[in-house]
Amino acid sequence: MVHVTIGAETREYPEGTTWLQVAQDYQHLYKEDILLVRVNGKLQELHKHVKECELKFVTLRDKPGMSAYQRSATLLMLKAFYSVVGAEKVEKVTVDFSVGKGFFVEPKGDFILDQDLLDKVEERMREYVDRKIPIMKRNISTDDAVELFHRHKMYDKERLFRYRRVSRVNIYSIDGFEDYNYGYMVQNTGYLRWFRLVLYHYGFVLLLPARANPGQVAEFLPQEKLFATLSESSEWGRRMDLENVGGLNDCISHGGMSHLILIQEALQEKKIAEIAASIAARRDAKFVMIAGPSSSGKTTFSHRLSVQLEALGLKPHPIAVDNYFVNRVDSPRDEDGNYNYEALECIDVEQFNTDMKALLAGEQVELPYYNFKKGIREYKGNYLKLGPEDILVIEGIHCLNDRLSYALPKESKFRIYISALTQLNIDEHNRIPTTDGRLLRRMIRDARTRGSSAQETIRMWPSVRRGEEDNIFPYQEEADAMFNSALIYELAVLKQYAEPLLFGIPKDSEEYMEAKRLLKFLDYFIGVSSEDIPKNSILREFIGGSCLNV
Repeated sequence: MVHVTIGAETREYPEGTTWLQVAQDYQHLYKEDILLVRVNGKLQELHKHVKECELKFVTLRDKPGMSAYQRSATLLMLKAFYSVVGAEKVEKVTVDFSVGKGFFVEPKGDFILDQDLLDKVEERMREYVDRKIPIMKRNISTDDAVELFHRHKMYDKERLFRYRRVSRVNIYSIDGFEDYNYGYMVQNTGYLRWFRLVLYHYGFVLLLPARANPGQVAEFLPQEKLFATLSESSEWGRRMDLENVGGLNDCISHGGMSHLILIQEALQEKKIAEIAASIAARRDAKFVMIAGPSSSGKTTFSHRLSVQLEALGLKPHPIAVDNYFVNRVDSPRDEDGNYNYEALECIDVEQFNTDMKALLAGEQVELPYYNFKKGIREYKGNYLKLGPEDILVIEGIHCLNDRLSYALPKESKFRIYISALTQLNIDEHNRIPTTDGRLLRRMIRDARTRGSSAQETIRMWPSVRRGEEDNIFPYQEEADAMFNSALIYELAVLKQYAEPLLFGIPKDSEEYMEAKRLLKFLDYFIGVSSEDIPKNSILREFIGGSCLNV
């Protein structure tokens, strides 16, 4: 018999029992399906056999559970698509990027993508769900995987595995349809009840549930500006033959990294110059409002934008909305009783609007400075008066929210959304979430500038993400311009900085599971030096060595 401790309860199970059988004993206690288990802190799939341990169940409300659901639903969609269309007619199906609460999928081949085809694929998916087909897993050598995916015409995977240092890999399949998946999967197709396919632009969206409402498919809300930005970045990567990690590794191994850095940095400078020209063309725009999620490179971007504005004859003045924080004792608190510095109520909105209106009217204003050590707003004689060529470059997470600048005329504001929208994917079916790139950026910067450990950064990341979901993402489509701060080469550089930090996270900590996932993710990349990265690069804000005051 094997002893399994679940919370305060310990039960005995016969040798050979699977975690699926244990999960079935406890499923009635959970509203959502149990998808995985944590065995002594390590994730395992349900087909594994029971061993003596402390056990926790993982459902759709947990990040690893949702990730497993998304991967499994993607495999289900691919199986159905190839089945309906016919494998011989499919050239490639690319799971390109996240849009809304789903994934944008771009299929290519000898077929017409229309609503009729999409309805047939969705119907086939539901047939597979009803059949509860086991999602099988087998372990093969890396060399065999290269041959396998060449036969399946999945050439991105073939390319990826040529750089894998591990000798064996796991292959998943549904009823004979095989694929490689970055991470664990659910037990069978019967778990994958919530999905919808929506025709969109030159592909379709695979809509899935969100962790907050796991029992229903999220509503599809088109985000045209964000989609255009993501689509443009993906198309650029395709033209450069840099759609995925295999392509990047090819570039690095063939000695092309220095040239790639120059091209990518030139492209970003061109984009910044275009935004500056758009601002200058609007002579009534006096407030450049910049917002974006954590570690998007807002500070470096605002400096580089200011340089471009100066080149056009304008006089930019940087203003951080954080300087308008209310005194710490007056700050709102979250449900755990901690100060919620990302709430709009943390800002003295009235004073901000009073000052900005006065500046717009040509008056002289003394701008505040927030003393973060003391937690109070101070005034140190920083006076400003706007002339004809003066313009304010304002940075803050609420800058796209009109509630922050309610008193300012709409025509006086030029709003910019910036985010690190990673255009690189692991392969054609395995995405790299944009949040992973930003988390690595922040982890490296926090360790360098604040003495924070990677464990601390991972621990507070869910709180940061909640703040972004509440205060930034709902307003991103309000922007006049969007800027993608992700650099296609950056993960190969960040690898060198992040790995030592991640290896320092204790194995018995709650954060180790996420650290292990990130280490596995970074293992796909060939690491490169940062010596060729320009001093004004956005990446320098995180790894150090910037010539700007960041």
